[in-house]
Parts: sequence; C-alpha cells; structure tokens
Amino acid sequence: MNIAIVGASGAVGQEFLRVLDEHNFPFDELTLFGSSRSKGRKYTFKGKEYTVKELKHNDDFKDIDIAFVSAGGSTSIEFAETITKHGAIMIDNSSAFRMDKDVPLVVPEVNGEDAKIRPKGIIANPNCSTIQMVVAMNVIEKLSHIKRVHVATYQAASGAGAAGMNELMNQIKQLANNEDITVEKFFYQLAGNLIPQIDVFADNDYTKEELKMYNETRKIMHSDVQVSATCVRVPVVRAHSEAVWIETERPVSPLEAKEAFAKAKGVILQDNPAEKDYPMPLFVASRDPVYVGRIRKDISNPNGLTFWVVADQIKKGAALNAVQIAEYLIKEKAI
Repeated sequence: MNIAIVGASGAVGQEFLRVLDEHNFPFDELTLFGSSRSKGRKYTFKGKEYTVKELKHNDDFKDIDIAFVSAGGSTSIEFAETITKHGAIMIDNSSAFRMDKDVPLVVPEVNGEDAKIRPKGIIANPNCSTIQMVVAMNVIEKLSHIKRVHVATYQAASGAGAAGMNELMNQIKQLANNEDITVEKFFYQLAGNLIPQIDVFADNDYTKEELKMYNETRKIMHSDVQVSATCVRVPVVRAHSEAVWIETERPVSPLEAKEAFAKAKGVILQDNPAEKDYPMPLFVASRDPVYVGRIRKDISNPNGLTFWVVADQIKKGAALNAVQIAEYLIKEKAI
C-alpha cells in the first residue's frame, strides 16, 4: 500500500499525518506533495524524514494506491487526471467534485458502500459542516425518515485553515494589547464578533456554504430531505458546533433518540443537562467522534426533535473522514 498526501504543508495535510499515525494506517511508502513554495520542506513521520515534492504533471503517482488530496479546488481539478491516470484512488477534500454524479460523496458511517463505485477514480470528502450533521442525522433516519432540517452552524476559525486560526489568535492578542486589529482572512474582525457569512452569497441570498449543506446532505443520504442552513463564523479556534432541528415522519422521543445515539458508531452521547454536561468545542477539539447533546422535543412541532452537535472540523470534518474512507475500502477489499 503506497499512499500520498497532496497539500502536505497545509493544516489538513498536517492533520493527515497525525491521523494516519494515530490510526496506525497500513502503508509501505509515503510521498508528500505540495506547491512550489512548499517544495523541499521536511517532515518527520514515524521516525522517518520525508521531503515534500512539487506537484507536477508527470508519472509521480504511477505506484500510488491512495492519494489524500487537500490543496484547494483548482488544484484538484487541474491534477485529477494526473493523480488517477495510473489507478490511484483520489480522496479529495475540496468542493470540486462533490456534486459530480460520477464521484461518490462519502461519510463512512452513513454511506461507505458508495465509495466502491468510483468511475473517475475519485471519492469526494464532504463539507466539514455537512459531515458532522449527517453522522448525527443518520442515527435518527434509521428510526424514522427525516423530512426537514433547520440548522444553525457555529463554525470555528479552523474552517479557514491555518491562516484562519492564526488570524484569530493574533486578533485576540491585539485586542488584549489595545492594538489595531489585522483583518485579512475573514470578511471582518472575528475576535469578539460573529460573522453570519461563510463563502459568497448565491442569487437566493444563501451562501455557498449553506447551499452545500442542502445539496450534499441529500446526495450522501440518498434522501429527499429539505435542509435550510444559516452558517456563522465564530471566534473559536477549532471545532464546529451546530444547533439542529429535524422533522421526522413519525414522532421520535428524546429517550428513543438518546438510546440510538448511545449505540451509534462514531458518535458520543453527552447529554446530562442537570449536570451542565453537553458538548463544547473547547473539549472536543482534536478528538475523533461526533458529539451529540441537548437532545429534546421540539415544542413547536409534534414530529420535531432538536439537538446540539460538535465535532473537530480539521479531524472528522476533513482528514479523519478521508482516512476512514480509505480504511473502509481496505476492510471491504475494494481497492
């Protein structure tokens, strides 16, 4: 098993290395790729030093079995054929191929089997906010079909990569020192603020991030579910949170939901309001599972249920999900 990481120097690329190590992922050879700026950087992984190669249109992927790609949509589009032409499976973290009918969009806990059919040799990793929501939604879907979802997201600076996290931390220091605030990565100052816009607005005044949650959820779950999202950037360094309201075909009680969440793969139930015990990004950062709490009946809808979902955006929302896709393929002998 020979693997590659494309975009190795970025926040998700570095997280790939950590996740592969933590999961003791089986491989014989590892190759790191990056831009011309990253070329030559050295990283130590499992006691061995690796040097980043510049990504080029050549035969460098000839002996690669799986390529984990997190280098941006334009790079994914440009190099997809180069990466896959010799048979490598490209697991892509960008939005470039997510809605392509010939590219499976996969969250292993929900639709892992979709990864087996990949006409273009590409598997798409969903949007980070979509991933954690569908992991939780799928638990309820097994009890009763979900007809409608409303979700408000509280997305950490990590969603904008290392630059986003660094900008937030710098702004916090600047605020503390009464200095001018530097704003480059986000639309506005994030420290001490909320920004109700992630990505650009579409014609219907939903942002592209919000529309991703609508379209991707339906594709992953093979469902006609209606999804309405409001996505907000919050001054949290790492781990996204979501308030989710769902409407099911039949009433699902909070107790029934809690019992299902407690048994679900990839989910941690943390729901004890009397003890102020519920998921928070401060404690979920750098952890693998999707955490669910604040489960209660929606008092405005007889078939409604509402809950709170927190997960690490760089882990489950990106690198970990991609590695889990690869692990699923190995387990199913689908490589």
